[in-house]
Amino acid sequence: MDNRQLGNPGTAAFQVERYPFYLLNRLVSRYNGVIGARLRTIDLDIPSWRVLMILGERAPRGVRDIADAAVIPLSTMTRIIQRMTSAGLVEVSDSADDARVTEVSLSPKGERRLAAAREASAPVYEQVIRGLSERDFDQLLDLLGRVHANLDDVA
Repeated sequence: MDNRQLGNPGTAAFQVERYPFYLLNRLVSRYNGVIGARLRTIDLDIPSWRVLMILGERAPRGVRDIADAAVIPLSTMTRIIQRMTSAGLVEVSDSADDARVTEVSLSPKGERRLAAAREASAPVYEQVIRGLSERDFDQLLDLLGRVHANLDDVA
């Protein structure tokens, strides 16, 4: 039978193991458990790791931009940024273009913690993609992007 039908929760033939969102959630949960344990060894949690990785890509960034990229609600992200500021990992300032926007940058301590986080997380990433060819990986990214885009028509 077509796995798309077996993964359809609206059918009597539904099988949770064929439901892509169950599989994605299971994958992310397991990944977060492994990454979380590694990050704790460098005194970092997953939300702070996300912020460091996002700022490592481009900084400064507004809090809302970071929240969107991290897929974390703005109010929660505001508290994360406050906690990271207190810990000396990030620095905040008002945007020169819009005083309503708080911009966030890595502090020198944050840059060092980002380097440690990359070192801690890279072996997990390498293990997770082991056995995937460049083509497989590109196809995975494409498929995930297409499924994500299909949600635009639902909301």
